[in-house]
Amino acid sequence: MYRHNEQQLSFDEFFLPFGGHLRQDNRWVRLSGQIPWDLVEELYVLKLRNDFGAPAHSARMAFGSLLIKERLGLSDEETVAQITENPYLQYFIGLKGFQNNAPFDSSQMVYFRKRFPIEAIDRINDAVAVAPVREKLKKTDVPRNPDPPPATGEPERNATDSRQQSEPTQPEATPNQGKLIVDATCTPADVAYPTDLNLLNSAREKAEKIIDILHAARRDDAVKPRTYRKKARKRYLAVARKKRPGRRKIRKAIGQQLRFLRRDLGHIDTLSEQVSLSVLPPRLYRDLLVITELYRQQKTMYERRVHRIDDRIVSISQPHIRPIKRGKVVADTEFGAKVSISLVHGFTFTERISWDNFNEGTELIDNIERYKKRFGVYPASVHADKVYRTRDNLRYCRTHGIGLSGPPLGRPRKVTPENREALKAARQQIRQDELDRIPVEGKFG
Repeated sequence: MYRHNEQQLSFDEFFLPFGGHLRQDNRWVRLSGQIPWDLVEELYVLKLRNDFGAPAHSARMAFGSLLIKERLGLSDEETVAQITENPYLQYFIGLKGFQNNAPFDSSQMVYFRKRFPIEAIDRINDAVAVAPVREKLKKTDVPRNPDPPPATGEPERNATDSRQQSEPTQPEATPNQGKLIVDATCTPADVAYPTDLNLLNSAREKAEKIIDILHAARRDDAVKPRTYRKKARKRYLAVARKKRPGRRKIRKAIGQQLRFLRRDLGHIDTLSEQVSLSVLPPRLYRDLLVITELYRQQKTMYERRVHRIDDRIVSISQPHIRPIKRGKVVADTEFGAKVSISLVHGFTFTERISWDNFNEGTELIDNIERYKKRFGVYPASVHADKVYRTRDNLRYCRTHGIGLSGPPLGRPRKVTPENREALKAARQQIRQDELDRIPVEGKFG
C-alpha cells in the first residue's frame, strides 16, 4: 500500500529542534531541487500494490536513501546511521523535521533497490541530465568544419574512409551539435578467480551437503550412500597446493573430480525418488540445478579437450556471470557484466548492460539515435576507439554529417609534397580526438 502525500519541502520549513535554518547552498539542498520527485514516485508506485499491506515508505525516502548510499559509498547500515545524524540528509529524504531516531531499518534498503530497476534509474537519469545538456548544446557547441578534399592522385578509398570527408548526402534542418563520447568496459564481479578444478571441488562439496540433507529426511534406516569425500578432498588438495602443477596433473585431477561429482549426482537422483527435493532449502535447490549444468559443461570440455563452451558457468553462487574476453595485458579475461556508456557534457548515460559479451562496435548507431532522441539533434562528432570504426558506422556517420574519430581504414596514405600539410592536419585532428575521449575513462575509474 502507498499513500500519495509526499510534497517537496522548502528548506525554510524543515524543523530543527536546536534552532536555526538549513543553508540554501548546501549540496543536499541543491541536489533535492534537481531531482524530479514526481517521476520518482510514479516509477516507485509501479512496484507496489495498493490493495493490501501496511503503507510503504515514501518514494523520496527510498530513492533518496539509495542516492545517499551510492554518492557517499556507504554500506546499508552506515547509510542509515549517517541519515540519523545529519539534518540535511533527513531533509533530502523528505522528513518534515529533524529526528533522533532512525527513519527506517537498514534491511529496508534491500527492498528499496528492488523497487528501482535499471529501467527506472535510466528514466530518472535522463530526466535530470537532458535539460542542462540541451542548454549547453545551444550555448557552446559549434559544428565541426570538414577537412579539405584529398590531394590529387590519392585513392578514392582513403577519401571514403576518412572521418573528415563525412559530408551529409541530404542536409539536416537542424545542424549537428555536441560531442558524443562512447566506450565500453567490464565491471568486475565479486567472485574468486574461477578454475575448472576449483569449480568442480565446490560443486562436489555442495552435492555432498545435499546428500546429507536428503538422507536425513528418509524415514527408513537405509545405509547412507558412500561419497568418498575424504579421498576426493585429499586428491584435490594434492594438486591445488602445488605452486605450478603441470597440465597433465591438472587434467588428471579434473577427471577425478568429475567422477566423484558424477557419483554424487547419481546418489542424489536415487534419493530424490524416495524423498522430495522440496526438503532442500531454496538456495541449495538452486545450487543443485547449477551443479547439474556445470557438470555437463565440464564433462563436455574434458572429453573434447577444449577450454571453451557457450554460456560457461564460472560461479555456482552467481551462475549468470560470464567470462568477458578483453585481450588486455593486465587482464586478458574479466568476469562480470559488460557495460556500454556514452558521455555528453560530463553527463554519463548507460546505453547497455549485459552479462553476455557483445561487440560494442555494433551498438554505435543505436547510441547515436538515442542521442538524437534525447537532445533533438545529431552529434557533431563521435569520439570512440578503433573498434567502433567499421564500414557500416562510417557510412552511417557520412549520411548524417557526423565526424567519427580515428584514422582512416586501410593502408596509410603515401606522403607527397601535395598532401603533406593535409596529412599533418589530419594527424593533429586524430590526436585531438583521442584527447577528447579521455574523460570517459575517468567515469569507469
